[in-house]
Amino acid sequence: MNGASLDSYRDIASVLSPPAVSQYLATHDWQLETRHEDVKEIWRLPGENGPRGRIMLPLATDYVDFPQRFRETLRALALIYDWDPEQLAERIAATRADLFFVRLDQEMTDGTIPFRQAETTLDALFRMMRAAATTADDPTHSHRGRRSTLVTEFLEDDIRLGHTKRGSFVFTVVTRLGDPLPPHEDGTPAVPFPRKVMTTLATGLTSTRQLALEWNEEALDHAGQLGLSASLVESLVELTQPDALRALDLSFDWAAGEPRPPVSTSRIVVDRDAMAGLPRVRERLVRREEPPRRETLVGVVRTLNREEVVDEHQEMTSIVLSTHVNGRSRKVHVPLAGEDYEWAIRAHQSKRPIVVTGDLVFERGAWRLTGDILVDRSYPNPES
Repeated sequence: MNGASLDSYRDIASVLSPPAVSQYLATHDWQLETRHEDVKEIWRLPGENGPRGRIMLPLATDYVDFPQRFRETLRALALIYDWDPEQLAERIAATRADLFFVRLDQEMTDGTIPFRQAETTLDALFRMMRAAATTADDPTHSHRGRRSTLVTEFLEDDIRLGHTKRGSFVFTVVTRLGDPLPPHEDGTPAVPFPRKVMTTLATGLTSTRQLALEWNEEALDHAGQLGLSASLVESLVELTQPDALRALDLSFDWAAGEPRPPVSTSRIVVDRDAMAGLPRVRERLVRREEPPRRETLVGVVRTLNREEVVDEHQEMTSIVLSTHVNGRSRKVHVPLAGEDYEWAIRAHQSKRPIVVTGDLVFERGAWRLTGDILVDRSYPNPES
């Protein structure tokens, strides 16, 4: 049996509430024996050979001894189910919250991962949730520019980072569903927006894995319905970059307080075979969302490239420009020759920005300027 001390329940008691515990009990076979309004509830868990347990759930948070009594209740529940405090918090939170687990299957000599990888993982997970929320709100959204207030509020208020599971390195993303919504006028149940986001995310991840393993061009015509977006796939690509990663194990635990969503699976495993196909899926989606267009870019020359083409007397020259496109940081490959390339060399040496115009496309896994490329040599002058 779990023997955790009462003090070990202090942290989870601060993030849980009596109504959340009450909802959990009501949806997991417990029977409410008595209730004193705003004071306490008495619950009983039936068993084949008599009650498996009885607990008192305090409701009056203004009582001086409420914190201790609430911790005692949580400890009693953990003893009945033989759970540790973190497991108990996870199960109770799932009653009105969907849980999304991201397991990094990789070599870990001491159960840790590099700090930079943790930082990158969290950033990628946020962008993944933002992509799913954007598609759930508007399947036709370009994922560029402003999002709706609904999406913004969801990202600010309704997603949380939960406890890391023991035994493996797992990031837990919690989306709170809030209070139950009244049904629509026609009697159909109303679905909370956070649940729509998680359903879109599960659908999008499943679709991405399938397309990474076997491409289907027709999927582009139904990208929104399939939960697909370039931003979602980009976040997956970012998560799978570490060389030590064997697989990305993604799974969902759906809130018991809402009907189970219509998804084909609640677990998606992105192994090395699927990882290899992710760049192709990303490129096809980027082309769909951002077709070639004429752009004028202002940026700093990061790389100067020379490449022999046929023999030592012929070569191709290009630069990599660090710039911003629609508010996003991009590295754009730009082929330049002759005086334009010399201008780029001087700009690079003087650390001055340059201005180039061309057709911006995403191909061969990178952003590129193509077509008739023009270099504005009037601003600024690298030699000034």
